[in-house]
Amino acid sequence: MKIVITGVTRGLGRALAEYYIKEGHEIIGCGRSGPEIFELRMEHPDHHFSVVDVGLDNKVSLWATEALGIGEAPDILINNAGMMNRLAPLWEQTDAEFTTLVDVNLRGVANVLRHFLPPMIKAECGVIVNMSSGWGRAVSPDVGSYCMSKWGIEGLTKALAVELPDGMAAVPLSPGTVDTDMLRSCWAEGAGSSPKTEEWVQSAGPYILAIGAKDNGCSLTVP
Repeated sequence: MKIVITGVTRGLGRALAEYYIKEGHEIIGCGRSGPEIFELRMEHPDHHFSVVDVGLDNKVSLWATEALGIGEAPDILINNAGMMNRLAPLWEQTDAEFTTLVDVNLRGVANVLRHFLPPMIKAECGVIVNMSSGWGRAVSPDVGSYCMSKWGIEGLTKALAVELPDGMAAVPLSPGTVDTDMLRSCWAEGAGSSPKTEEWVQSAGPYILAIGAKDNGCSLTVP
């Protein structure tokens, strides 16, 4: 399979990319960190990794044009890139902080969909997985901006699901609680009790591969 993954330089995205490469799939990945992308290119020269800020539509457009020129449309598109807000009540979040989070967590997803979906729709096949969160279905204090973005992902994905042709699927997927840099940036003390990415991906990897048209529009959670 040809699998597109955003945010592959660390955390869940890196774990998924490494897992699928080992399973023999072709990976087209992007991330904002140049050194990590260079590392991935050196380790996996047969795959396609690019430095891309998904919040910039023109950069995503160039990436998609280059990536899709390699061959056919992807079988799976995983919008994984995301960020957490600084822990604080909503009224203490600056406009710049709020805008940056929206650019990555919401506009970034829309940008990727805008440029990768058309060939998938033309082929009338493929699965779109937009990474959500438990905070896309519930709320907590001090993470209002992040909750907003993930509730937005749930709504955007469910609306997309009813626009797709039969045979395709779009799902918001909550990964569950995983010990990542993002989680540690919020709750360093408790993050260690959650599964490591290496453990998580053993369930998440095959679970995502099994998503199909029957799941279109469903809010899913990695078991």
